[in-house]
Amino acid sequence: MTVLVLGGYGAVGAHLVRLLRAQGIPALAAGRDAARADRALDVTDLDSVAAALAGVSTVVNCAGTEDVRLAAACAGRGIAFLEISATSGYVRALERVDGPVVLGVGLAPGLTTLLAVDALANGPGPVDIMVGLGAGERHGPAATAWTYGLLGRHFADADGSAVRNFTRPARFALPEPSGYPPFPALRADFADQHRLTRDFAVPVRTYLRMDSRLATAGLAALTWAPALRALTPRRMPGGDRWVILARPADGPTRWATGRGQSRATAVVAALTVRAAAHRRLTAPAWIHEILALDMVRQELAAAGIGLG
Repeated sequence: MTVLVLGGYGAVGAHLVRLLRAQGIPALAAGRDAARADRALDVTDLDSVAAALAGVSTVVNCAGTEDVRLAAACAGRGIAFLEISATSGYVRALERVDGPVVLGVGLAPGLTTLLAVDALANGPGPVDIMVGLGAGERHGPAATAWTYGLLGRHFADADGSAVRNFTRPARFALPEPSGYPPFPALRADFADQHRLTRDFAVPVRTYLRMDSRLATAGLAALTWAPALRALTPRRMPGGDRWVILARPADGPTRWATGRGQSRATAVVAALTVRAAAHRRLTAPAWIHEILALDMVRQELAAAGIGLG
C-alpha cells in the first residue's frame, strides 16, 4: 500500500505523512512545491493528478481543495479517496461519486462522528455535538478560510428550519481535562450532523466555539456583518487545546480532548487509512461505517488524546 497525501507538507498533511511512515506505511507528500513534495502536482490540473497516481493505492486530501472531479479521478481508477473536509455541500456531492470514497476522516467530522454514533448506540437521540478549537493554534489556510466562509450563511436544521451559522448559543458541561472556560457554543454547519440525522432518524446538531471567549464572540458578531471579516487580526488570543463531545438526550456524554487540531486530524486520518485498506470499498462510505470508537480507543490514547 502506498498513500499519496495531497497537501502533504501542510498543517495536517505533514503530520499525516510522518504518522504513516512511522507505522511502516509508504506515504508520499504531494503538492505544487517540488522542493517540499515527494510528487509535485497541481490539484487543479487533472492530468497532473493522473500522472501522480502511478503506484498509489490510497489518496488522502489534506490540500483543502474541494473538487469532486479530483475524487472521481481517483475512485474511477479504484484508488480509495479519503476526505477530511467538513463542507456539507461538497461532502454531499462526494457521496454520489462512483467508487471508493471515505468521508469524515478527521477530527470534526471524524472523531466527532464516532463519539455521536457511540452515544446513539447506547440510547435514543437527539444528540448535540460540540466542537471546541484552540484559537491560538496556527491552522492551515484552508481551515481558517472554512470557518470564515460560514459567516452569514444558512443551513438546514434537523427540524427543517434555516439556521444562520454562529447563532443559537447553547451551553455544554465540559470535561475538566480540556481546560476550557465555560461559555456557550454556536451552531455551525459541519457535514456529519446531516449524515447522522439521516442515518439514525434523530436530530443531530453541531455547535462550535473557540477556547477564547473573545474569538467566539467575534464569530457571533461577524456572522451578521461578514464583510467586516477583513478587520479580524491574523492571530487570535487562545491556545492549541481542543475538545469535542457528543451529548445525548439520555446517558453520559462522550468526549475527547488533546492538543493540536491539525495533528489530531492526522491521527484519525491515519487510523482510517489502515481501516480502509482492509475493506473492499466500492462506493462512498463515512468513517462510522468502517470504524467504531471502541476500535480506536487504545491508539487514540497512545497519541495523547484523552477520552471519556
